[in-house]
Amino acid sequence: MSSRGPEAAQLCRLGVSLFQRGLTPGRTGNLSVRLHDDTILVSPSGTSMGDLDPETLSRVSLDGTHLDGRPPSKETFLHLALYKARPEDRGVAHTHSTHAAAVSCLADLDDGNALPPLTAYYTMRVGRLPRLPYHAPGDDSLGPIAQSTARNHPALLLSNHGPIASGRDLATAVDIIEEIEETSCLFLLLDGRNIRHVPAQ
Repeated sequence: MSSRGPEAAQLCRLGVSLFQRGLTPGRTGNLSVRLHDDTILVSPSGTSMGDLDPETLSRVSLDGTHLDGRPPSKETFLHLALYKARPEDRGVAHTHSTHAAAVSCLADLDDGNALPPLTAYYTMRVGRLPRLPYHAPGDDSLGPIAQSTARNHPALLLSNHGPIASGRDLATAVDIIEEIEETSCLFLLLDGRNIRHVPAQ
């Protein structure tokens, strides 16, 4: 077990899993966990999720102060925005997964709900998926927009970028990210077809 605790070990295991399955290629994406002292562990800047080390994960405060470990991802502000919006949640996952990133680039989406309810699990885990306006990676002016929108939504789609999701723990946040990717793939495969949506409950 890592001296950084079970949360750090889990973060690295999930990062490797996402990387090995092609959901976060190269040095893209980031994961974080909220600790009981209200600091967060986050994957470091410029690191492949397939090569995370529990001992070098970044630890930051909720105001964004870097406390120890390697320098944090430049997108840490987005994780902090979701934690502030959803104080009961303990994990955030962000990827550049192929199909969700492709959907984020489409010009004719409903920005209030980027994907239709194609499967029961998507409906249960995600519900509605707002797409946020484009900001360059690392542009922290997106933070207040993300925080405001996340109050009512566990997941967001960043325009021309990819999905980010918050969950009661990191495994749940990763489940939501995977559901978005699978539904994005279905959405693109079904393009131009007459689609039957999951009925409203």
